Order: sequence, then C-alpha cells, then structure tokens
Amino acid sequence: MSKLTDVPKRILIGRALRSDRLGETLLPKRIALPVFASDPLSSVAYAPGEVLLVLSIAGVSAYRFSPWIAVAVVVLMFTVVASYRQNVREYPSGGGDYEVANTNLGPKAGLTVASALLVDYVLTVAVSISSGVENLGSAIPFVVEHKTFCAVGAIVLLTLMNLRGVKESGKLFAIPTYLFVAGVFIMIIWGAFRGLVLGDTMHAPTSDYEIRPEHQGLAGFALIFLLLRAFSSGCAALTGVEAISNGVPAFRKPKSKNAATTLAAMGLLAVTMFCGIIALAMATDVKMAQNPATDLIHNGSPVGGTFVQDPVISQVAAAVFGDGSFFFVLLAAATALVLFLAANTAYNGFPLLGSILAQDRYLPRQLHTRGDRLAFSNGIVLLAGAAILLVWVYGADSTRLIQLYIVGVFVSFTLSQTGMVRHWNRHLRTERDPARRRHMMRSRAINTFGAFFTGLVLVVVLATKFSHGAWVALLGMVIFFGTMTAIRKHYDRVAEEIAAPDTPADDSIRPSRVHSIVLVSKLHRPTLRALAYAKLVRSDQLEALSISVDAADTKALREDWERRGIDIPLKILDSPYREVTRPVIDYVKALRKDRPRDVVSVYIPEYVVGHWYEHLLHNQSALRLKGRLLFTPGVMVTSVPYQLESSEAAKLRARRRANWTAPGSVRRGPVERRQKESR
Repeated sequence: MSKLTDVPKRILIGRALRSDRLGETLLPKRIALPVFASDPLSSVAYAPGEVLLVLSIAGVSAYRFSPWIAVAVVVLMFTVVASYRQNVREYPSGGGDYEVANTNLGPKAGLTVASALLVDYVLTVAVSISSGVENLGSAIPFVVEHKTFCAVGAIVLLTLMNLRGVKESGKLFAIPTYLFVAGVFIMIIWGAFRGLVLGDTMHAPTSDYEIRPEHQGLAGFALIFLLLRAFSSGCAALTGVEAISNGVPAFRKPKSKNAATTLAAMGLLAVTMFCGIIALAMATDVKMAQNPATDLIHNGSPVGGTFVQDPVISQVAAAVFGDGSFFFVLLAAATALVLFLAANTAYNGFPLLGSILAQDRYLPRQLHTRGDRLAFSNGIVLLAGAAILLVWVYGADSTRLIQLYIVGVFVSFTLSQTGMVRHWNRHLRTERDPARRRHMMRSRAINTFGAFFTGLVLVVVLATKFSHGAWVALLGMVIFFGTMTAIRKHYDRVAEEIAAPDTPADDSIRPSRVHSIVLVSKLHRPTLRALAYAKLVRSDQLEALSISVDAADTKALREDWERRGIDIPLKILDSPYREVTRPVIDYVKALRKDRPRDVVSVYIPEYVVGHWYEHLLHNQSALRLKGRLLFTPGVMVTSVPYQLESSEAAKLRARRRANWTAPGSVRRGPVERRQKESR
C-alpha cells in the first residue's frame, strides 16, 4: 500500500530530504519577507475597506475621520514592530509570544497566548483566502459566484505547496508578493503625480453613488464608539506581525539580526501602502457600504442585490490606472494572488508553534515530527482542515470572517509585551554595567508602551466586535486552552506512571520464559517489562533495537542503558529521513535474508489505555510497525502490554456490559428452544 501511495506523494510534494539538509532550508531576508510578512503586507488590500465600511454607518460625512484612524493604525504598527524587535533579539529560539509569556508570566499565560495564536492563524488562512477570492471575483465573475468552492480549492493548493518545504514555497511566493508591493507603490506614486502635478480629477467607479446612513447625526459617545470600531477594523493591518518572532529559527545566521531587519522592512512597507490607499480612496471619492444592495444609492435608487461591491484597492486602481487597463488587471491579479499567499504566514506560524507545544506536551507528539520535506506536515494538514471548515461555515465571506479576526493577535501582543517588561525587570536587578542598563531601560520603555497600547486596543476590539462575532474567536481560544491543558495533564500522568525506577521493581523482574528483537524508544517501565519478558523466550540471540531520529535523545538513551548495566546489547540504527518503520523493516528483512530458515521475533512495548481519545495520543508508531511486520514472512510480532491506570475504566465498562441484560435478550437463542419454551 505504501508503494501505491509513494508515487503520487512524490509528485505532489517532492523527494524526501535527509535530516542533515535542514540547514539548506534556512531563509535569506529577501525570501523571509514574503514568507513571514505576506499577511501584514497583503492586509492593506482589505483593511482600508473595513475602515470605510464601518464609517459608512454614519454616512459619507464620517469618511473625514479616516485619515486620523490611519494615523492611529500607523502609530500602533510602529509600536508593535519596535516591541517585537526586542522579542526576536532576546528570544530567538522560535517560541515567540508563547515562549515570552510562558517564561515570564507563567504556563497559564503562555497557554493563553498559544490558544490565541492558534485561533488567529486559522482565521488568517480563512480571511486571506476569502478576501483573495473576492478580489479575483472583481475580474472573473465565475470565482465570486462559486466563492466557497474556489476558496477551498485555494486552501488545498496552498497546503500542497507548503508540504514541499518552507524554502521551496518561499521562492514560489516571493515573486507575487514583490509584484503586489511594487504595483501598490506604482499606483500611489502615479496617483499622487496625476493629482498633485498634472491636476487630474480621478473618480472611483462609485464616486457618483450616495450612501444611505444607518444612523444619521451620530455625536458624543455613539460617534466615539463608531470611530473606535472603525479603528479596530483597521487594526487588521497588524495581523501576522508576530509570525516573524515565531519563525526566527528559519532565518539564516545571524538569525536575530536578520529577523529584526525583516520586521522593520515589513512595518515600513505596510504603513506606507496602508496610508497611500486611504489617501487615494479619499481623493477618488470611493464609496463603501456594509449592505450595498440597500444602502448604496445610484440615480436615486438602491443598487439592488445584483450589485457586486469591489474592494477599495480595486476601485482606487480603476480610478488611477483606468478600469480594465493593463496595470489595473495586473494589480488585481497580484492582489488576489498575494491575498491567497498571505495565508502562508499562518502556514509557517501554526505548524512551528504546534511543534513547540507538542514538545512541551500540550499537543499530540505527532505535531513535533518533521515530514519528508523537513516541514511540520501534520501541523500544516491540521491548519488546512480547520480553515476549510471555517470557510465552509461562513461561506467564504471575508466581511463576516474578519469580525472574528484580530482578537487573538492582540491577546498575544499584550501578554507578550507584558512578559518582556518582566524580562527586563528581572535582568535589571542583576545587571551592573551602565551601558547595558541604559539599553535595557530603553528596551523596557518600548515594551511598556507596547503593552499599554496593545492592551488598550484589545479592550477596544472586544468592546466593539464582541457582538459582531468576536465571541466565536474567544470560544475557540477557550476550547484550545481546555484541550491543551487536558493533553498536558494526560501526558504528565502517563510520564509519572511509566517512569523507570532507580531501584529494581516488579517491572524488571524476569517472569518465566522466551526472545529476539525488543524495540526501544525510551527506557521506561514498558521497555523494562518487554526486556524482562523477552529473556523468557529461548532464543539464540537477544538484542534491543532503537531508531535514532534525534541525536540528543539517542545519546541520553545510550547513557541511561549503560548506567543501569542492562545485560542486553543495544543496537541503534540511524534514520536520516526520520522514519521509524522502514529501518526496522529493512533490518528484519536483512536478518531473514542472511538466515532464511530462522524466525525473527519482534517485541513491541505498548500502552493499554481505557478511553477512545487516548488512542489518538499513543501507540501510533506501534500500529504502523505491526501492520508492516505482519506481512513480512518468517517474522513473529509480540505486543508487550503495559496497563495504564485509565485501563481500569475499560475493565469496568466491560464488566458492566457482561452483567447487563439488554432488552429482548431473553428471546435470543435457537428457534427450536423458543418454540419449546412457549408450549
């Protein structure tokens, strides 16, 4: 079966890479920018539109506040970028916000940040893809008519591209990202030249439309609330900034310096494009409405349900370049493509964060495993599945999805910057060098302002977006938090239960009799029981076999083995492609080939659990091995069970089923007997 699936797998994602080629996948700054910053760069395609959509509630007169909202977003962007430059220098290991909060504020704060980021990464994919479909739909009607289908197809395609590896996908994404940035800057420069130098009057396609305000004459608190809500929508331009701090290990050396430089470049490009589009939207008299069918008025009548409201960037491009012109079509295509690829920020952030959380035992261990192309394949597939579900539920509507957005990222911003303040406070207590102290105090001031500002924005976002869908994001965070807490408790309980004792215990006492190969991953109670059982079997040779996929773990196993003085030889097979199953199969087949009349007996330690969900967390490698070994001639497979405490629950359920008389069970039996009893 593996051979049947191997060919299409290689066609789709390419040949497997050895572990020692991981360094070749590291990114230079020119590739890291489109890989990690495509989300904040591309958000300028929809963030200005979201600002105008909210302001349209009060009518066109409220548009005059949009430049001030843009200024507030710019100040926030520079604050966040400056704050995260401190993060990448002090925490370059790739944990990002999670590591900062976990180290300085405690595990619960770290888990809160992780939950927020995981939710936000899923939403990044859903929003970016949906927005890309809508932008492409302005030029291709078929796309907007089948939004959900096209969005799902784009997610599947993006998933396959990322499964090929970070560097390879980065090269594919670089051209459209830089093309989009260049296109927006050309539009801004040409629009400014036409307006300021040539004195041309540019008109957007909706410039002669009117907006029917939902609430006329807003003033006082109502107006302030509306402006705050518009500001929170504009903050979508900041999503993805944290991805660079999470992806520092993917940069070339010097990692921290390159990541900080990429952050600064991303911030400068994003705010320039955001302000330029807002300014051109005002100059070309763009009109946007939350309910265009009824609220957009043309020639005295509502435009109706057949009207398709194009994004702000498309309307501005039509005004500056001319509708249907070469540069208009080029920018529309680049915008749609870069919005699709903006989801790549999440495809790099989610799997890496999932790997770190799996290493810390908050998520299943399978998420810590690199795939054939040295990418975290399981995390990539999990992210794609969650995003497809969200796109399907919300019909690929970016306006509805964006209401769920931003909450998670500002939770992580605030807790991360608060953690950095505590980080500097801790170091200032011990630092005596005056120059270093001045640097730390300056960095602390930046992070303090960042924590205050992002915390204030978080309150604004929650207050203005909660009833519009932000509660769904909060619910997702709670679900992630609860699930990861439960997984950690389970792993901790199991680790404590199976820990190998320093003194001889029942698990290491030799039973009664049998051998051959005992598979070993770690030296714990299940392994000791399997070794003791294998000694019973009368065999010519007994050896323990371990597969080396991590040099540090292998070294620790060998040292523990020698320290305990186990009298069974330990053989370690190197696995450059991080596989466990194939090296064992190849080794067993080689033994059979050398001595075809011998029987090879393989002993596999396994956990016995009592709940269905625990099967998802344990014994996956054992199942794959047994499935392959059972089809290998001359090989006997023996599972050596180790009953965890939770298995008692399964025993109790079985006992209850055995003692339970189901309704109608008294009539089950041979027909003759029932007929005889009825007489």
